[in-house]
Amino acid sequence: MTPAGLRVDLNADLGEGSPGEAELMPLITSANIACGGHAGDPVSMRAAVAAARAAGVAVGAHPSTEDRVGFGRRELPLTAAQARGLILAQVGALRDIAGSLGARLTHVKPHGALYNRAARDPALAAAVAAAVREIDPGLIVFGLAGSESIRAAAAAGLAVAEEVFADRTYQADGSLTPRTRPDALIADEAAAIAQVFGMVQEGAVRAVNGVRVAVRADTVCLHGDGAHAVAWARRLRAELRAAGIAVAAPSGRSLS
Repeated sequence: MTPAGLRVDLNADLGEGSPGEAELMPLITSANIACGGHAGDPVSMRAAVAAARAAGVAVGAHPSTEDRVGFGRRELPLTAAQARGLILAQVGALRDIAGSLGARLTHVKPHGALYNRAARDPALAAAVAAAVREIDPGLIVFGLAGSESIRAAAAAGLAVAEEVFADRTYQADGSLTPRTRPDALIADEAAAIAQVFGMVQEGAVRAVNGVRVAVRADTVCLHGDGAHAVAWARRLRAELRAAGIAVAAPSGRSLS
């Protein structure tokens, strides 16, 4: 049985140049738009914001370390002050572009190494949260469920959306399996859908060692750069609907 009123957000990282982005946009409810660190420029940002606005999709910023060579996934040296600076610059740029197009920025989801480091490093998470609050205290922070990112954002008085992943495996501490490992990704669609339903309906995910880990699923990340990303998103959305689970952008939760 599905609990009455159950809902979840579907988000995707866009503005990164993947070929299926236009088809993916109507299938999601939140777009995390690359804003110049690992990918993106003013032209791509304007196009992504305009597409999200036209589709009725929430517009969010997807800031990263300044690392186009490594697509923002390399763990390069980064201080809290540097993290604050890149958040202010990148999120601020997207906020201004969104405003010029009549759209409102609703959330911030860090990308790649910045996301993973903030999930486990309290000082870095606090710097990210403080910078987001400085830009707009009404923004929602998307972060790994149960992580330091969520705790720091809540401590800063920001609303949060705890994020889970359909196609990534988990460790026993609730962290994502590093991409360098061969078991980091879930290739089987049925297995990925089963994982999503477990997290949304039961609040738990099975780690790679078999341990059951408690998670909260406010939003599910759908990677838009896979070969079958659009078909996968269409199938997941249809199965959620069939189960009576509403798909909608998050309003954000306060943990205070």
